[in-house]
Amino acid sequence: MRDQRAPGSWQTAVTVLRKDLLLELRGLETVPAMVLFALVTFVIFHFGFARDTIDGQLAAGVLTVTLLFASMLGINRLFVAEREQGGFDAFLLAPVDRSALLVAKALALFLFLVVLEVIAVPAFGLLLLGPPLGPRLPGLIAMLALGDVALAVIGTLVSAIAVHTRARDLIGPIIGLPLLLPALIALARGVGPVLAPHGSGSPPGKWVAILALYDVVFALLAYAVFDFLLED
Repeated sequence: MRDQRAPGSWQTAVTVLRKDLLLELRGLETVPAMVLFALVTFVIFHFGFARDTIDGQLAAGVLTVTLLFASMLGINRLFVAEREQGGFDAFLLAPVDRSALLVAKALALFLFLVVLEVIAVPAFGLLLLGPPLGPRLPGLIAMLALGDVALAVIGTLVSAIAVHTRARDLIGPIIGLPLLLPALIALARGVGPVLAPHGSGSPPGKWVAILALYDVVFALLAYAVFDFLLED
């Protein structure tokens, strides 16, 4: 029977989330690395393309791929502190709902991605994009938010698996990239019309629905299997 004095799931998730955010603010290890990777990638694309600007589907592909690989840096480090400092054992012994750890880590990764995009998207617009982002920004934000949910949920699930292995930096991308592929395709295809020079500025409803459905399915799947991952 559950201890009546045990904190609720959301209280536990908030506590773990606060801990992760404080660690990041003190150490500045994950988010700066993600931002630096994205900015360097945009600079390389800026000088690598034989054209002044890009738009449409090409711009969507560049943005999606850059954000994906930048997010991998955060995914690989998501559970490192728990693994190295015995946090997993302490969490298993505590009278709390284990799914709270999934929620906290997914929220932390989601916030890391938001900070990344707040810096990276304007840099992308300045270095590469042809049409101005102004009127297209709401549609782009909506698609990126749905994409961030997919990256956060699947990234947390994959990181929880990979952190128990010796080659966690290799296992994470090997497992995560195939799982993320449908979401990334939907994200790129949805962002393409938004960044098109003569587009409406709104993502196609089909790709919004596909990405939202993908988020819901994998959020439920991650919630269902996360307890078993902690046991292993």
